[in-house]
Amino acid sequence: MSRELRHRRPRALSPLREHLRDTFWFAPTTALTLVFLLWGVADTLDAAIVDALREDGDLEGIRRLMAIAEDARIIVTTVSAAMMTFIGVVFSISLVAVQMAAGNFTPRIVRIFIRSRISKLTFAVFLATFLLSLLVLTSYESEADPRDVMTVPVVQSALTVVMVVLSLVLFIAYVTQTLQLMKVGPVVERINKESLGEVARMPVQGPDGAPLAPEIARMSHQGRAGVLRDVHIARLVRVARRNGVVLRLIPRIGDHMVPGTPVLAVHGPRVPARSALRHSVSVGVERTFHQDLGFGLRQLSDIALRALSPAVNDPTTAVQCLDRIVVFLAAVAVRPLGAVHHRDRKGVVRLVQNVPGWTDLVDLGLTEIRGCATASPQVSRRMLAGIDDLLRLVPEERRAPLVRHRALLVQALDRTLPEAAERAFALRPDRQGIG
Repeated sequence: MSRELRHRRPRALSPLREHLRDTFWFAPTTALTLVFLLWGVADTLDAAIVDALREDGDLEGIRRLMAIAEDARIIVTTVSAAMMTFIGVVFSISLVAVQMAAGNFTPRIVRIFIRSRISKLTFAVFLATFLLSLLVLTSYESEADPRDVMTVPVVQSALTVVMVVLSLVLFIAYVTQTLQLMKVGPVVERINKESLGEVARMPVQGPDGAPLAPEIARMSHQGRAGVLRDVHIARLVRVARRNGVVLRLIPRIGDHMVPGTPVLAVHGPRVPARSALRHSVSVGVERTFHQDLGFGLRQLSDIALRALSPAVNDPTTAVQCLDRIVVFLAAVAVRPLGAVHHRDRKGVVRLVQNVPGWTDLVDLGLTEIRGCATASPQVSRRMLAGIDDLLRLVPEERRAPLVRHRALLVQALDRTLPEAAERAFALRPDRQGIG
C-alpha cells in the first residue's frame, strides 16, 4: 500500500483513555494510591538509614537526624492542618469561575475543565500532599533514646516539603488556566484545537474499491438510551476480520439512541456472535469530541448564538467563533467525508463509519449564525469574508453549499436593511468584521 493510502490503526485502549479523560476521579485516585507506595519506600529508606548508623555505632548521627526530623515535624503538621482547607477554598472559587464561564459561553465548556490535565494534576497533587503529611506524622516515634529508635522520618519529611513546593507551582499554573476559561479567545481556541485533533485522527481515505457485499443482518442497541459517544474501532475491526465481513455503523457519533435502534449492519457471509461485539458501542449522557467530527462546530455555533442574543449582544465573540469555524472548514475542505473506512492490517476495509458530509458541516457551522447575522454588520461582513476564503480553497464540487449560504445571507440583508448605504456596508467582506 502506498504512503498516501496508509491509515492510522486504531489504538486498542483509545475509547478507554478518552472515557477516563472525561472523568475527574481517576487521576486523584491514582495519585492517592501512588502516595501509599511512595510513603512505603520513603519509610523503608528512613529505617535503613537508622539501621546503618546504629551498626556503625554512630548514635550522634541518629541524634542529629532526630533533631532535623523534629524541626521538620512543625512543617508537616502545618501542612496537614492547612492543606484540606486550602483545597476546599481553591476549588470552590474555581467552580464559581467555571460556572460563570458556562453561563457566558455554553454549558458544554465545563468539559474543558474536567478534561484539563492541569486541573486533574493539581487536585491530585493537593490530595496526595495532604495524605502524605498524615502518613508521615504516623512515622514519628515517642522514643527519645537513639538506641531505641526504629526509624526517623527524615526522607519522608523532605518528600513532604517537595510535594508542598510542587503544589505551589501547580497552584500558579492552575489559577492561570482557570482565568483563561473566563476569556473567550482561549476557550474557542481550545474547542477548535480539539476539533482539528479529531480531524487529524481520521484515517487517510483511499479509493472505496469494490462495493460492499449485500447486507445480511442488523444488530440493534440493547443498552440504556443515550447519546452514541464512540465505538471501539479496534474491536470491531478485529471481529469483522475474524468473520470475514464488513461492519457498517448506521448512526452517527452524537446521535441519540433508544433500545432497539439499529447500530451495526453486517455485510458478508455470516453474522458475528453478539457476545463478540459486547461493549463495542459506548452510550453516554452527552456528546464528546472523541470520533465526533461535528461537536466542535456545535459548540462554536452555540457560543456565537449566545453572544448574538439580545440579552448579551456581543458580536465580537461571534466573530471569534466564525474565525475558528472557517479554520475548521478549511481543514476538511479537501478531505473525503460522509464515510470513514477503517481497515485491518492488510488494508482490507472492515468497518465503515458514517460521519458528517461537507454540506452537513457547512450547514452546522453557518446556518444558525447566519440567521442572526442580519442584526450585526460586523458578523455579516466576517461571514462573507470567510465564505469567500473557503470558496477559493474548496474544489468545484463543494462550492454549492457555500454559494447557497452566501446568497441567503445577501437576501436576508436586502430584506432587513432598506437603506442602500447600510446594506452596502453590511455586504462588504471583512476578515475582522469591522476592523
